[in-house]
Amino acid sequence: MIDSFIKVSAACPKTKVADIDFNLINIEKCIDAALNESSKFIVFPELSITSYTCSDLFHQQILIEKAYIALESLCHFSENKDILIALGAPLLENYSLYNCAYIIFNGKILGIVPKSFLPNYSEFYEKRWFTEGIGMVDKTIDLYFQKEIPFGTDLIFKAGKFKVGIEICEDLWVTIPPSSYLSLSGANVIGNLSASNETVSKADYRKALVSNQSARCISSYVYSSAGVSESSTDLLFSGHLLIAENGSIRYENERFQRENDVITTIIDLDKLDNERSKNISFRDNTKLCPYKTRFINFHFNDVNIGEFNVEIDKHPFVPSNKAERDYRCKEIFNIQSSALAKRFEHTGLKKAVIGISGGLDSTLALLVIIKTFDLLNIPRKNIITVTMPGFGTTDRTYTNAISLCKNLSTDLREINIVNACLQHFKDIGHPVDKHDVTYENVQARERTQILMDIANKEGGLLVGTGDLSELALGWCTYNGDHMSMYSVNCSIPKTLVKYLVKYVADKEADKVTSETLIDILNTPISPELLPKDKEGNIAQKTEDLVGPYELHDFFLYYFMRHGAKKEKILYLSKIAFKGVYSDETISKWLDKFIKRFFMQQFKRSALPDGPKVGSVSLSPRGDWRMPSDASFNSWI
Repeated sequence: MIDSFIKVSAACPKTKVADIDFNLINIEKCIDAALNESSKFIVFPELSITSYTCSDLFHQQILIEKAYIALESLCHFSENKDILIALGAPLLENYSLYNCAYIIFNGKILGIVPKSFLPNYSEFYEKRWFTEGIGMVDKTIDLYFQKEIPFGTDLIFKAGKFKVGIEICEDLWVTIPPSSYLSLSGANVIGNLSASNETVSKADYRKALVSNQSARCISSYVYSSAGVSESSTDLLFSGHLLIAENGSIRYENERFQRENDVITTIIDLDKLDNERSKNISFRDNTKLCPYKTRFINFHFNDVNIGEFNVEIDKHPFVPSNKAERDYRCKEIFNIQSSALAKRFEHTGLKKAVIGISGGLDSTLALLVIIKTFDLLNIPRKNIITVTMPGFGTTDRTYTNAISLCKNLSTDLREINIVNACLQHFKDIGHPVDKHDVTYENVQARERTQILMDIANKEGGLLVGTGDLSELALGWCTYNGDHMSMYSVNCSIPKTLVKYLVKYVADKEADKVTSETLIDILNTPISPELLPKDKEGNIAQKTEDLVGPYELHDFFLYYFMRHGAKKEKILYLSKIAFKGVYSDETISKWLDKFIKRFFMQQFKRSALPDGPKVGSVSLSPRGDWRMPSDASFNSWI
């Protein structure tokens, strides 16, 4: 399982222009620093062995010869060092000078990749010295210290799941970067050796390029640019280092460092490969590759990543940054309300019906209906809110339900279900004091029947309240709260439901409504289907029965989003929740999650419509088509 993770580094060594001995010393220091972090791949800037800004000195024989000597020395230095090195240096071949990346491992140059596209505009005039590498495939070259070295833009360096493609600076800025073809041919990590000078706001654009290319290629992207010591004449370089993974910047350095700078982070190869396998467009795009790729195989002696020094977010569905979280909450409300508005416009209905329990999910659904009706200019009195006290309803949830509905000016109705349930127990011959699943489901189905019938009577739309986490666990009564005419929360996980309600409490609600919402947030999650305790408090707490929702949402994210195996989910869970839950507790609830997820698929196969909000959805009509009778044995 651990071999799905690998540490990679981007480095910017301190250099002196054309001082190859000085540059080599600092390159070696950076390699040692990366090795101390258990890194397996390090990318240096473009032409870092000579420095990028040598200009016409590139035509001097001594510079090229000393670069070769330094490369030979670096090969010796790399012996018995378990790290792949991508280093920038010139190559003179058949009277043509190429700007190249030398890929070195354990005493040997595995391959040489020339720069495909040479900038020759504005401050750049590389064609004065170098020859383009476009179309350079299926070739080898000889150096005085190593013969028949693979040479070309068609190289991918492979060690098990780790497959590296290389491009150089301008290659990323063109319409179709070489990394696009390399990724389609199998490379899941792209290294870019760059010398991108700094101007105002260029760093933001560069960062966007790296992030977007990693997303298009569904890859990791390791970018290293020349540093301030390269600066000469009219150009200033900042030493920008970036490591991206499938559209997200995983690590970025502080630019303008004046000493050696190395950044290292962990990337997840299995996650990238899983994303590619699910993306049919990526697969179809492979037909457009213009050439056959050469794989250069090598082998790491040890794939141990050392300390797992990357923070794993406990709540992957919830942005940790408050500003981003608020923006996301606003966006989600817009998606939910716009989708519900479309359903009302299509059906021509002017009334909504919803059961209000005083719990989180029904509260969120009501807030969505309120926003929708305001959007459509439909009076809030057309929102029929029904509270249905039963055997387990507490004063706290009842009071919150009443307060919320009244303050939001809805048509509040109260229907006590106790007598109806007692009659039903009598009809089916079920003892009243037998508090089993039948006892609970009778109440859930009675409530749904009432809501459905009111919707029919009033000509309204019954809006469901169940969330994504409950659907994953099957924590709903089949043909009870499982059913509605439209389900607005169906792709909102429980951990996110809390933040959505809090967002309204903090940003949009009046004082009284906000106080009610805050108390709802602080109320234990419960279906309230079992009798209250002696003090009148909630006796049936959901998380005591099925486990903490923050754990289940974490499991769901990695199970669905990444297709991760149990061992990997458990490994990441123990890192994320260290000090919060014991290893035994995490393992127990992970087994529970997997079993319930498989056993409860039949409920998800019969879900009502509802809007897809995030990257994970369990709709049987879209993201998740699973047989209802699949066995969980292989997963456990």
